[in-house]
Amino acid sequence: MEKTREKFGSRLGFILISAGCAIGLGNVWRFPYIVGQYGGAAFILLYLLFLVIFGLPIMTMEFSVGRASQRSIATSFKTLEPKGTKWHHFGWVGICGNYLLMMFYTTVAGWMIAYFVKTLGGEFVGLTQVGISQAYDAFTQNAVEQVLYMVIATLLGFGVCALGLKGGVEKITKVMMLLLLAIIAILAVHSITLPGAGEGLAYYLIPDFSKMVENGLGSAIFAALGQAFFTLSIGIGSMAVFGSYIKRDRALFGESVSIAILDTSVAFVAGLIIIPACFSFGINPNAGPRLIFETLPNVFNHMSGGQIWGSLFFLFMIFAALSTVVAVFENLISMGMDKWGWSRKKAVLINLGLMLVLALPCCLGTNLLSGIQPLGAGSTIMDLEDFIISNNLLPLGSLVYVLFCTSNKYGWGWNNFLLEANAGKGLKIPDKIRIYAKYVMPVVIIVLWAYGYVEKFFL
Repeated sequence: MEKTREKFGSRLGFILISAGCAIGLGNVWRFPYIVGQYGGAAFILLYLLFLVIFGLPIMTMEFSVGRASQRSIATSFKTLEPKGTKWHHFGWVGICGNYLLMMFYTTVAGWMIAYFVKTLGGEFVGLTQVGISQAYDAFTQNAVEQVLYMVIATLLGFGVCALGLKGGVEKITKVMMLLLLAIIAILAVHSITLPGAGEGLAYYLIPDFSKMVENGLGSAIFAALGQAFFTLSIGIGSMAVFGSYIKRDRALFGESVSIAILDTSVAFVAGLIIIPACFSFGINPNAGPRLIFETLPNVFNHMSGGQIWGSLFFLFMIFAALSTVVAVFENLISMGMDKWGWSRKKAVLINLGLMLVLALPCCLGTNLLSGIQPLGAGSTIMDLEDFIISNNLLPLGSLVYVLFCTSNKYGWGWNNFLLEANAGKGLKIPDKIRIYAKYVMPVVIIVLWAYGYVEKFFL
């Protein structure tokens, strides 16, 4: 007899955990930078438009496939596909995508834990910008430290999942997410009240369409589309599993909107923390990913009580990282339980062992394996893993979900999707967008995927 599928204890748990999966570290350092680069609030308006017309429908499709099948991506397509079709083969792609994502994400989550410990211990106090950069290089080149903090992040993630869906994943992620929201509110208020922060707020918030044109309107459109697309972690079934854990009392488009608002709010408030603080102390906020580890410790050094504010910031980053780690680990565990009938305990132990081994190439990619530069001089194993996920599996996986939900003859079909998505109370997907979803969205996804290659290798 088949076991009854576990369910979330509350709607809040579903929203916070799904948002936690979507809220990624890339949002925190990428969103503020590209908002400033492409005209502040002008770019935000463009981003929100694309979020509504592309990101939200695809997220709703992924949730719908999960809820209708009551399965993770490992077997959800097989459960819903028409007889004789081959959609279930994508399940293997989704499985590989989730493992690949965690192969580098656990390393970056480890970096956040390490920088929290280092900041709290005063390791950066008194260092110049050059000294902080040297400390970052020394840290990434230390294989023992890299592996140690990756192992800590991995053990924490699977430790939460081992406690079960309600008692572990839901209960602890809710606490992490609520603490995350409280910490970023405190940090943002502090940052915008710093002397000279007004200039940073103007840079970040006042629409500047000339800056958008100056940096290329086409580039701004693709940057906004890409941010809207990738911010929700859609395409590899990371979200579908949470759809399988919820009841049919709420319409899924409305739930997707709530999650997107929370995800976007965290990214936006991260900008209120970072940009004004950088301007306040005359430090360039355009450092990209290295901003977190090289620029911000310098900002905190200039700040009164900077050791405390820096520690709070990296605690926020830990919660942002671990909420994603826990969410994707839960997906990996659910896959094992769905596909091979493992118990939760067995799925945790097998995946723990696998993850500790699979994450090693990324951990060692900046030290012992630094000679491997797969995408050209200066690139790392992490860059390759991130490129495969962000530029390939997420957009192409999203394309699979769109085609599956809009093809009546060969897929699950629009009517079945609409019936599932609109079950329950709340905001619903209108039937009149069917033509748009079937013909326009696939073209946009393919163009976005192709542009990712052009931008990576030719621009």
